[in-house]
Amino acid sequence: MSRTSRPSSSLLGIAAVTGVAALTLTACGSGSGSGSSSAGSGDVKVGLITKTDTNPFFVKMKEGAEKSAKTEGVKLMTAAGKFDGDNAGQVTAVENMVAAGVKGILITPSDSKAIVPALEKARAKGILVIALDTPTEPESAVDALFATDNLKAGELIGEYAKAAMKGKTAKIAALDLAPGVSVGVKRHAGFLKGFGATDKDVACAQDTGGDQAKGQTAMENCLQKEPGINVVYTINEPAALGAYTALKAKGREKDVLIVSVDGGCTGTQAVKDGKIAATSQQFPLKMAAEGVKAVVTYAKDGKKASGYTDTGVTLITDKAQDGITSKDTANGLENCWG
Repeated sequence: MSRTSRPSSSLLGIAAVTGVAALTLTACGSGSGSGSSSAGSGDVKVGLITKTDTNPFFVKMKEGAEKSAKTEGVKLMTAAGKFDGDNAGQVTAVENMVAAGVKGILITPSDSKAIVPALEKARAKGILVIALDTPTEPESAVDALFATDNLKAGELIGEYAKAAMKGKTAKIAALDLAPGVSVGVKRHAGFLKGFGATDKDVACAQDTGGDQAKGQTAMENCLQKEPGINVVYTINEPAALGAYTALKAKGREKDVLIVSVDGGCTGTQAVKDGKIAATSQQFPLKMAAEGVKAVVTYAKDGKKASGYTDTGVTLITDKAQDGITSKDTANGLENCWG
């Protein structure tokens, strides 16, 4: 889920797949994107480009696209960056998909700004471009955005944390994503809004890249800076589990409230196990499935999807708080991913 960009060289190629008249787009190297196409009776090609093909969130997104493509009878091409932040790899994937004649491209941008010129070139050729999960900067660089309302996701866990503290003075640690990345910025802002706090109320803020090991280090740093921390907001559940590990090493795991965002199966299980108090669950499969349908509609009647489509978010916890709408982990595990 991290969204920072680093320069990279990436070789992405298109190979014909015999027998099913489908196309596969692959990226060379470790963490590279690979995809398989769904055979269909039509000639419509849909491209899906994710940040990586290893993050369970994007694995589930790909599953949603493949299932929808099969149902709709269209061909699916998939690609991914070699690592989270591989803008160069995503640019090459866009160029290859344009050359292959796709009708639409669905993309989770690794770099919300740097990818824009490549997407503008695709749109200029009449290709429908839809951002999934992560908006471009500006959002108008794509035709439409299908994503979680990340501000709302943060707000839900902020409201929950405020209610769970029951009037106790909060000393907050914020384990964020990376500077300037829209998903992280919105979740952070939403948490503060829901909690009724500002950045001045945050005792310690650290970037984690959404990584578990970095989340642990960040929590260790925060405990050194402010040993009395009792509320931890994390950008995602891997960072939350890293924070839990650090807290447990200090014997603090039972008296610090951890809240997070994502709703992956590992994270939702962690809520059930009491390691995380609550998480905001999002739905990557739905984002991709609806995106494929939008491209099919465009291919059939020329109607382009536009604007923002909220694909939903649900607060998951087994410790419900009065006045806060939530569902339990049984529901969360039925709808989780990864």
